[in-house]
Amino acid sequence: MRRLSSNNTQQLDRTGMQKIQSYPSPATSLLRRLPSVDRLLRSASAVELIERYSQPLVTDALRGALAETRQSLATGEIESMPDDEGFVRMAEWIIADQLAPTLRPVINATGVIIHTNLGRAPLSAEALAAVQAVATGYSTLEYDLAEGRRGSRTIHAEKLLTRLTGAEAALVVNNNAAAMLLMLTALCQGREVITSRGQLVEIGGGFRIPDVLAQSGAHLVEVGTTNRTHLQDYAQAITENTAAILVTHYSNYKIIGFTSQPDMVDLAALAREHNITLLFDQGSGILLDVAPYGLEPETTVSDGLRAGCDVVAFSGDKMLGGPQAGILCGRRDLIDRLKRHPLARAIRADKLCLAALSATLGHYARGEALKKIPVWEMIARPVAEIDVAARAWSAQFQEAAIRVVIIPGESRIGGGSLPGTSLPTRLIAIQPTGINADELAGALRAASVPVIGRIQDDLFLLDPRTVLPDQVDALIEIVIHTCHKLG
Repeated sequence: MRRLSSNNTQQLDRTGMQKIQSYPSPATSLLRRLPSVDRLLRSASAVELIERYSQPLVTDALRGALAETRQSLATGEIESMPDDEGFVRMAEWIIADQLAPTLRPVINATGVIIHTNLGRAPLSAEALAAVQAVATGYSTLEYDLAEGRRGSRTIHAEKLLTRLTGAEAALVVNNNAAAMLLMLTALCQGREVITSRGQLVEIGGGFRIPDVLAQSGAHLVEVGTTNRTHLQDYAQAITENTAAILVTHYSNYKIIGFTSQPDMVDLAALAREHNITLLFDQGSGILLDVAPYGLEPETTVSDGLRAGCDVVAFSGDKMLGGPQAGILCGRRDLIDRLKRHPLARAIRADKLCLAALSATLGHYARGEALKKIPVWEMIARPVAEIDVAARAWSAQFQEAAIRVVIIPGESRIGGGSLPGTSLPTRLIAIQPTGINADELAGALRAASVPVIGRIQDDLFLLDPRTVLPDQVDALIEIVIHTCHKLG
């Protein structure tokens, strides 16, 4: 006789033929006992959860908890079912995960000062205070107090920008890509723009100069070669339909060796001779000389304007050390055209950006950028001071029985600024027992306040240069706790 499974029994149907009747499996029995959402909502813990959040949110979370349990029972991942309180706890976890912010503070111990992935330039205390002041109430964003009527947001930060750069006028938009698009659209649409092949850059996120030119409606005219472009190349390319010569900052790469590019002064003279404009995508927003800190000099915004550029575009959140912004400085008549262009409204800066930018520019105007702007504090920090900090950190780690070693290293500017240059630093290599660098890095990223370091030669490294002073204690505590937990 055929053996039947334990869940089956034999019966005879009306014809006398043997048939098999199935009993429910344990998982099926549990599935039938799943509580209803209405029943769970009436529990005391669910009522309390609704008071903290809202009924729609809790209802959706309970449905999610039930669906997750149903799936786990069906696949055999679990063999028992939570009680009603367990389902409510699951719903609470689901809500916490849904409401958890994805934009979170981290501790940057990578040694990359302007770290694009980590938010670029941290703001000064004064910039943060300025943001809070205009964010928590009303402001004069577009109100003229003297006249008692509507004003213009374009005036904010303009006086400081013209004072610091020497430009006749300035305009702030929401980022430098937008600044470039506005500049090319308003001044060059339907006409030719000449640029060197060696400057057809692509930066992070696939942003390419040729694509921006195409979007603006301007026509790209490439001259020269990748490594060498001469003044005569530009001169021979000028036609009646030429609107501008565009010079682009190299951003995140560097061409070395057998290279040549015309001097900006000569390009400006050529542009004036043919009554066309010279546009400069300076990019990094650098206003100060970096040579005193051992870095390779870079053309500043003021250098470009003094050389004869008609409009210079640059970022607010790179070497400038302020909020994300695109800044356009130059001739008044050209900046006025940019202000009046319809695209300017679509890409305008908001009150928080303008407040933070004005406060940041104030540090430059008062001659305190090196002491107040975090980016410049990090750049100017002597390696001897970093060495002292590294030794102090190491002592605390060693007291907690964590093996570390201090090694020489390099910090980088980052953010598409000063490519190929670095600053000497001291690195703390963490050597916990029983785990590798990747495991430690992953655990630190999962901390309540994530700590981001770097891995080099299978070592997990911390660079004190980019850790803000008020984050040091937290970093040391998190690293010690994580190492002990893993070990």
